[in-house]
Amino acid sequence: MSSDALTGVRGHQLRRILFFSLVLLTTLGALSLLSVAFQDGGTQPLELVMLILYAILTLWISASFWTATIGFAILLTGRDRYAIATADTRDPAKDAPSAPFKTALVMPVYNEDPVRVFAGLRAVWQSLAETGQQEGFEVFVVSDTRDPDIWVQEELLWRQWAMELGTPARLFYRNRVENTSRKSGNIADFCRNWGGRYRYMIVLDADSIMSGETLVEMVARMERNPGVALIQVPPVPVNRASFFARMIQFAGSLYGRMFTAGLSYWQLGTSNFWGHNAIIRVKPFAQHCGLPKLPGREPFGGEILSHDFVEAALLRRAGWGVWLAYDLGGSFEEIPPTLIDYAKRDRRWCQGNLQHSRLVLARGFKPLNRLHLVMGVMSYMASPLWLIFLVITGIAAYLQSLVEPVYFFGNNFLPVWPETFTVEMTTVLWVTLAMLFLPKLLALVLLAAKRKLRPQFGGLVRATFSVLLESLFSVLLAPVLMLFQSKFVAAILLRQNVGWPAQQRGDHQTGFAEAFGTHLSHTLIAAVVGFLSYRYVPAFFWWFTPVLAGLALAIPVSMLTSRVWLGQLARRAGIFLTPEETTQPRVLQLLEQNLAAAESSACDSATGDDLWYQAVVNPCAYSLHASLLPDETPNRRRRHYLEGLIFQLQDDGAHTLKAAEKRALVSHRDGLYELHTLLWAGARAPRVGRPAAVPNEGG
Repeated sequence: MSSDALTGVRGHQLRRILFFSLVLLTTLGALSLLSVAFQDGGTQPLELVMLILYAILTLWISASFWTATIGFAILLTGRDRYAIATADTRDPAKDAPSAPFKTALVMPVYNEDPVRVFAGLRAVWQSLAETGQQEGFEVFVVSDTRDPDIWVQEELLWRQWAMELGTPARLFYRNRVENTSRKSGNIADFCRNWGGRYRYMIVLDADSIMSGETLVEMVARMERNPGVALIQVPPVPVNRASFFARMIQFAGSLYGRMFTAGLSYWQLGTSNFWGHNAIIRVKPFAQHCGLPKLPGREPFGGEILSHDFVEAALLRRAGWGVWLAYDLGGSFEEIPPTLIDYAKRDRRWCQGNLQHSRLVLARGFKPLNRLHLVMGVMSYMASPLWLIFLVITGIAAYLQSLVEPVYFFGNNFLPVWPETFTVEMTTVLWVTLAMLFLPKLLALVLLAAKRKLRPQFGGLVRATFSVLLESLFSVLLAPVLMLFQSKFVAAILLRQNVGWPAQQRGDHQTGFAEAFGTHLSHTLIAAVVGFLSYRYVPAFFWWFTPVLAGLALAIPVSMLTSRVWLGQLARRAGIFLTPEETTQPRVLQLLEQNLAAAESSACDSATGDDLWYQAVVNPCAYSLHASLLPDETPNRRRRHYLEGLIFQLQDDGAHTLKAAEKRALVSHRDGLYELHTLLWAGARAPRVGRPAAVPNEGG
């Protein structure tokens, strides 16, 4: 090992020693403050449980606090010796000049809005074309879509764009027959069938947007570091207009880079994969990242849902580097527009993250990867642990209130004042709040120090007000999210499987009925707990008011924060401004233009209901759809099933068919040909609402 490499290894070790020492010392210090209150008379069992819970939760918060603090120092000084941005591990004596190669832009989709998917991909490609380096890239849309109408619409939009791009072909599409293993299976299928054609793949999500400059730089960094298998570029949330979403976007823009810089500081080459907006070296990924099926049944057994953490761990186990490029911009994503949608997305992720508890002790994983898996579990277990801690604290406070105080005993001439629970609650409150809110203050300090950044957030005064407002709503929303996540964890522990439903991505608003049905339980809990605590433990009630207020106001806050008009009003006032709103990046301008063009398009072939039926009767749509189907002949039982569906279609109309039955009719080339011939030949037309008849164009 060279002296430079040895210095690097030691530097990495020293960074981690420093970080974990700070986390541990902070946790021990906070724990000692709370334990002092329990020393007189010994620690009771209930108090011991409180200490254990508080130790776990403080350890979690402390790690986040020091990650942000170190990230603040890195961004303030602009120094990061070991960042992937400046790394170049090529050996001139061994590494010959690279032969020409292609990078695949891979977008897995599952029942997403095809118009938004292709508008986003077009924007990415247009931005790439503006760099002049699009020759090295090709686009793959790998669809797991089950809805037959969305499936056909994807094909039509793909074909339209492919024809515009012309030859040579740079845009590819396929729809899997079965969506085995969900997204990870979709990517694995791509690697098996087409991965050998590419050195790298850049994995996008349905709402991902990346600039051409960023894509080119990602490839360049991989080329400079042949021992690196994955570079994750943190995505910044953009493009949503509701008050809730703009608040999250502001927090992600202002605080996010501080946290990612801190993560890079101590994770280094053992960073994590976030599932999208990352570049991956295809060959090692294909060799080492095959995911096993866990023994037992879901939710803890079966297919691994949150595959990204596991894939990063598998790459590190094989000796490959995984890095976080916190300095790269031009990476964006869109977030759920309302609190309820945000919680629904959390429900999907919760099951996948809790499943990681089965993998923490997997053979050969690096210690940091095991820690990543634990942190993934804790990101959801923290909520029920806080809930348990608050419940136990309330019980202990009530039990203490039943003890009649004795002021004089023994030979004491002065009164001995009894302990109160104010000390414990004050300790918990101020230590927790300090570690939660100091990073927000540091972000403002960083903004004050970086003059060029201030106008991008509306100026220091508006940014400060935005931070205060975001902090207020964070306090109100935190107990609601705590109960949401606690409910999700309980459901999963009770073996309730959530599956993997499609996300709600577009802006929409929460109505009273939805808010009432979702948050009524939160309001009732606030009323009952508030009454009991005020009636029996008044001192505890006043410390508990921030939690009670968030739950009591859940219905109006959920409705109010979902409002687009309020988000737009805040934007006009300069509240929650982000750099992406102040000066819109070129790739987001292109996305906006593409969406506007799609809305104004009158192309009936790409819009409308019953698109699946066009794949049956429209010769052009039929020819396209049939050409994309796999060469698979249905067995006899399947043929009888399809014949029955054809009779049902003819006799009763398409409205009687379920989505899965419609998909079955257009999933086999032979059966589709028979159905197309039957209906196009003028046989009894089925009763179906469909677009106007298409002139005979052949087929």
